Amino acid sequence: MIRTQISMTEQQAEGLRRLAALRRRSQAALLRDALDSLLGDDGRVDAVERARSAIGAFRSGTATTSVDHDAVLDDAFSS
Repeated sequence: MIRTQISMTEQQAEGLRRLAALRRRSQAALLRDALDSLLGDDGRVDAVERARSAIGAFRSGTATTSVDHDAVLDDAFSS
């Protein structure tokens, strides 16, 4: 990756900080996504959004899957 520096208004900087915190992503990642959209790399952006939409969409039936994920995966794939 190439490191660069940009200037933005205080309002843009604050909006970017809030959006990054809300989406739990870095400011740099959000800016890269915005650039991809502007430059026509919508395929990557769409793929990322589709992948993110699956997060939390399914239930395992147990309350400890996030902690015991290795055991759960071992049970699921050992059959």
